[in-house]
Amino acid sequence: MSHQLALITGASSGIGATYAKQLAARGNDLILVARDAARLSALAQSLHEAHGVEVSVLAADLTRHEDLARIDSELQNNTRITTLINNAGMTVEGEFIDASIDQTQTMLALNVVALTQLSHTAAQVFRSRNAGTIVNVASVLALVNEQANGAYNATKAFVLSLTRNMQRELAGHNVRVQALLPGLTRTEIFQRTGRSVDDLPAEMVMEVDDLVAAALRGLDDGEAITIPSVEDMRLWQSFEQARGAILPFISLNKPATRYR
Repeated sequence: MSHQLALITGASSGIGATYAKQLAARGNDLILVARDAARLSALAQSLHEAHGVEVSVLAADLTRHEDLARIDSELQNNTRITTLINNAGMTVEGEFIDASIDQTQTMLALNVVALTQLSHTAAQVFRSRNAGTIVNVASVLALVNEQANGAYNATKAFVLSLTRNMQRELAGHNVRVQALLPGLTRTEIFQRTGRSVDDLPAEMVMEVDDLVAAALRGLDDGEAITIPSVEDMRLWQSFEQARGAILPFISLNKPATRYR
């Protein structure tokens, strides 16, 4: 992946900043996108000094229409961009019903609307070039209905579903599309919702360096879905097979016999 240019959203900390560090170590030039310009600039300087790569900074709040349009324009017009890491995301404190609806709507704007627009633009641009890589960061909570904030889980289920469909549409166009499903990861996302990662069982929390290293190895290996903590991917394959088994029956001209 050396000599490529990756645009990374949510790059000021956590998973996004770690993608920046590990891609820079591979020789990638970078465009870092996040709200915190000071942190982005400090990270950019350190990566340039450590690895000699070109790193530019675009401070943007992707929940704001004008900022999202600016990043979208960069994807459309910067012909050097070869990779999009769609990492920017947030959660909200508490269960869905008790959480602030204003915060929930902001989360939808970031996790769904912004990611969708940037995915759409990158897919069109990379398809036209017959080359490119898109990584959409979802979550293992895309597979979970029973716990956590239901709206957050739903945003990540959206990301997973969208990414799978993009994989179908871009097949044959030399565009790699990966969905990354992290579990609990040691990042700042917990502090932002008033929680501490240290309150969670240690055996359930992955270090962010390990997570991103696994994600990049999965990308190298051509994985469409990367779930870094799952040892036996036959479990995922069984999940997909079970989902596929119901598809021939989900739209028929008669109700099931139990309704007659």
